[in-house]
Amino acid sequence: MKAKQLLVLAALVSFLIQCAAAQRNTLNSSTERSALRRLRSSLGLRAWDWPIKADPCRNWTGIECRDGQVTAISVSGLRRSRVGRMNPRFAVDALANLTLLETFNASRFLLPGSIPEWFGYGLPGLRVLDLRSCALNGAVPSSLGRLSRLKYLYLSDNSLTGNIASSLGQLNELLVLDLSRNFLTGSIPASFSMMSNLFTLDLSSNFISGTIPAGLGSVSSLKVLNLSDNSLTASIPGELGNLSQLIELDLSKNSFSGALPVELGGLKSLKGIRIGSNGLEGQLPKGFFSGLAQLEVVVLSENKLDGRIPGEVWSLPGLRLIDISANNFTGELPTNGFNGNVTQAIFNFSDNMLYGNLNSSIRFFNLTDLSWNYFQGKVSNDSWRNATLDRNCLQALPDQRSLADCWLFYSERGLQFDDFEASGPTDPPFPVSASKKNRRWVYILIGVFGGLALIIVMAVILVLLLTKCCSKGIPDQRGIADEGVAPDGDGQMVPKEPSELSGLGDVFSYEQLAHVTSEFSESNLIKHGHSGDLYRGILENGTIVVIKRVDLHSFDRESYTRELEIFGKISHTRFVPLLGHCFEHEHEKLLVYKYMPNGDLASSFYRATDLEDESLQSLDWITRLKIAIGAAEALSYLHHECYPPLVHRDVQVGSILLDDKFEVRVGSLSEVRAQDEDSHGNVITRLLRKPQILVG
Repeated sequence: MKAKQLLVLAALVSFLIQCAAAQRNTLNSSTERSALRRLRSSLGLRAWDWPIKADPCRNWTGIECRDGQVTAISVSGLRRSRVGRMNPRFAVDALANLTLLETFNASRFLLPGSIPEWFGYGLPGLRVLDLRSCALNGAVPSSLGRLSRLKYLYLSDNSLTGNIASSLGQLNELLVLDLSRNFLTGSIPASFSMMSNLFTLDLSSNFISGTIPAGLGSVSSLKVLNLSDNSLTASIPGELGNLSQLIELDLSKNSFSGALPVELGGLKSLKGIRIGSNGLEGQLPKGFFSGLAQLEVVVLSENKLDGRIPGEVWSLPGLRLIDISANNFTGELPTNGFNGNVTQAIFNFSDNMLYGNLNSSIRFFNLTDLSWNYFQGKVSNDSWRNATLDRNCLQALPDQRSLADCWLFYSERGLQFDDFEASGPTDPPFPVSASKKNRRWVYILIGVFGGLALIIVMAVILVLLLTKCCSKGIPDQRGIADEGVAPDGDGQMVPKEPSELSGLGDVFSYEQLAHVTSEFSESNLIKHGHSGDLYRGILENGTIVVIKRVDLHSFDRESYTRELEIFGKISHTRFVPLLGHCFEHEHEKLLVYKYMPNGDLASSFYRATDLEDESLQSLDWITRLKIAIGAAEALSYLHHECYPPLVHRDVQVGSILLDDKFEVRVGSLSEVRAQDEDSHGNVITRLLRKPQILVG
């Protein structure tokens, strides 16, 4: 009997505990319940994830509660309802009523708009704010510096602009600050040196300028520092060598100058150092790699470093990659100090001035690139399968430097060179002058005559194009003219009415396009074009677009209809894709184009640099040739594959756009005209009259 009583008592206690637990996990506050429902409505979330009649603490996805109050909200991965998808926006004002909220995670959930200023004082308990890939724009609010309990701040992969608020340096408890891949400008705030608990600082892929504050070296807790792909200048401060816990350092793709600080060699915890694509000069500090026993990745490529490669690189036990390509390193490869694990690493020593015979041990390495150096000797191609040896001075291998080039290099340095014959050293194939002045004149003459030859070739091509256009005339066959774009007496096109073009591309609502451009705000304005104003916007699906706003009070009505006609008739990858349009308003028309990440030719070709001798460093000659060919293909299509032949009339550096792979996409098609039989003189007139025109 006593056993039964104990069993009943135990069951009763268990039931009471479960009831108490259920009570704690039930939302008790009517204010917070109302706030969550308003948040559900403003974000347009599906009933499947947040069922309206269920208890949010127990049944709503991403909601966490403690003692009957909301402490965490995550909408990352949730989907909007059909109505919610029509007008996404940053509408989270209801969060202000959740007084104990510690975490708000909306990563990869589109919230177009700017972060409200009240975030800084309306969410005092916030510890985690994750807004990665939310299509945010505008500035980072300075009020965020008041979130004294914040530990994690993720704002990467958005379109944030303006300077970085110095007030963020007041976040003493912050562990992670990630502002990467935005459009932030200005300098790195000196106040960041006060964030004593910070272990990750990522400001990469912005437009930050100025220098690295020396005070960053005092943030002793820092483990990851990524400032890559910005516009930082001057020398790298030696104070960074005080970051004893640093594991990853990435300063690549900036404009740093001076020598590599010897202090960085004391970062004993460092596993990755990436300072490629800068302007560093001088030799590597003596014994630089000796204290970096944990090092796994070294990238110092595309600098101006010189001297010999230190032998310590062979002895790094955990090395996986070392890339010192495109520098001025010289001398022979180190011959001793090989560590057994180093053979598994990838070595890129290409495009330097290394010479001498190859060490036979290197052929057993996992992957090695030694191309574009001056190594000599006879090697077997079969025994060096894991090595790239092109453009050296090696015997019995294809694709090597010329004998004259090799002789000149070795003789300048007073070194002995074995020619491509087995008989041993021979005399130079041509007299080698010891005078650098004479060689300089040779280079100057080559440059002058090469430039003249290029100008002559371009002139001949231009004449042939114009002659062909003139002789071809307007064939009497079906073509663009028969399909609705007929030339008038002045060679212009008679445009159709917009109602006949509604099937071209997607149809957008005015409200939708106004929203994605923040009501056509100045912050989204790209430039004032000659046929309309261009704005940047991000659609709900994350697609970045350019929207041309044509105000018919200011611009010619025919310009946009003519452009639509052209898009409807041409089919070539060399033209900017038209994604859609909006004709809702009688006096305001909107055209939507695909966004070109690398801008126009002017911004890419004339990009500023702090390197005195390489003012056009941003585009190499291969890329320039690729762009020239792409522009020529577009014009050739208009001139020779369209009937009647079309003349662009406005090919400028500003109308040649470049996609993410620097492929040409020609824009400004509102100036395209059909060429009549007597238009040869008009073409010449337009070429001479229009400023900055390249051809066509």
